[in-house]
Amino acid sequence: MKIMKFGGTSVGSAERMGAVSQLLPTQEPVIVVLSAMSGTTNHLVQIGEQLAQGNVAQADSLTRQLEQHYHKVIADLYKQDPSKDKAKQVLAQVFADIRACFDRPFSPASEKIILAQGELLSTQLFQLFQEENNITSVLLPALEFMRITPDEEPDHAYIREHLQQQLAQYPGHQLFITQGYICRNAKGEIDNLKRGGSDYTASIIGAAVKASEIQIWTDIDGMHNNDPRVVKNTYPIAELSFDEAAELAYFGAKILHPSSILPAQQHNIPVRLLNTMQPEAQGTTISSKKGGNKFKAVAAKDGIIAIKIKSSRMLLAYGFLRSVFEVFERFKTPIDMITTSEVAVSLTIDNPTYLPEITEALQRFGTVEIDTELTIVCVVGDFMEDKPGAALRVVQALRNIPLRMISYGGSKNNISILVNTAHKVEALVSINEGVFQEKEEEHA
Repeated sequence: MKIMKFGGTSVGSAERMGAVSQLLPTQEPVIVVLSAMSGTTNHLVQIGEQLAQGNVAQADSLTRQLEQHYHKVIADLYKQDPSKDKAKQVLAQVFADIRACFDRPFSPASEKIILAQGELLSTQLFQLFQEENNITSVLLPALEFMRITPDEEPDHAYIREHLQQQLAQYPGHQLFITQGYICRNAKGEIDNLKRGGSDYTASIIGAAVKASEIQIWTDIDGMHNNDPRVVKNTYPIAELSFDEAAELAYFGAKILHPSSILPAQQHNIPVRLLNTMQPEAQGTTISSKKGGNKFKAVAAKDGIIAIKIKSSRMLLAYGFLRSVFEVFERFKTPIDMITTSEVAVSLTIDNPTYLPEITEALQRFGTVEIDTELTIVCVVGDFMEDKPGAALRVVQALRNIPLRMISYGGSKNNISILVNTAHKVEALVSINEGVFQEKEEEHA
């Protein structure tokens, strides 16, 4: 069984939905995971924001705008009146669920109910489109099998059991359609896997059914070696290892959700990144296969905060670093990079939620300095210990840029550099010229 996930742009219009339908295999079973149509989630976020501020009239106006947009989608997508009537019934129910949140005190639970409607809409409309075209399909409600634990991690055992129960009800069927992103939490309430969570859904489902392949379809022909929005002459990477792809996703490659690699990696299921606009393109295959070119790609992660704790008295004391790490553990804030010297430890985070509390807790260890507006530039590849010169080549490429921190050796797949965000584009361009130049010439 294959898993095929299509993002918001891939199902962003009636025309695109029709094109997606043409991509589905007919000779093997497939589970199709859909995001909300492009722009929908942002619109739903705005509705929630207005309700949170008590602006019910504005929320209602935004809701009517979105509803009108979907009436146009229905008019464009379906040719037959019975299909249009069924789609309008779906629309009426979804928007009734949204408006039901207007009549009660707004809460995080209300917000998540509203945000879930995008995927509920796209999947139901897509399934009706299959029906109109005499294609047998089954709509699998993600809320019946996708669940997260109290720690907001996927409940894999529950998901596997309940998904298999759903599939067992439809023996002989080949095409299943379900929602990405949405789930239920441990309390049974509607929840979600955060932004980009449809990729995560696809990987979790792939692991649950032991899929032969997980396909992530977007509007880009695979993962590129650099950010094509700011760097010229980038090229798609044909193959990445799971570890390389995970590093790139975590450090800013937008094409893939950072969490989506692990379930596939644990079950050794290849992941392919493909382009719905150019389905013939090779894309990128992510698998357990290692080796190849030393340098694969570079990604950049903005919004980084550097924290330096300086203490000549405490740093060399037994247990000092453990005490520092416990502060971040207490406030559930992950650390990205860390460097130490004889009198100071510097580290970075990307979540400022508890920064004041973290700063106060760290001050008992020494002087604390905070720097913001920083970016981690992460060069990913296969940097084995017996292949010298990798870090030197990266640093030489950045010789004209002030470097705040360097992390090398923690992973054989990652060289990370911290720079001011103002230097990010210059850093990406410099690495492209100084590190990937030969590969660029091959793809010119």
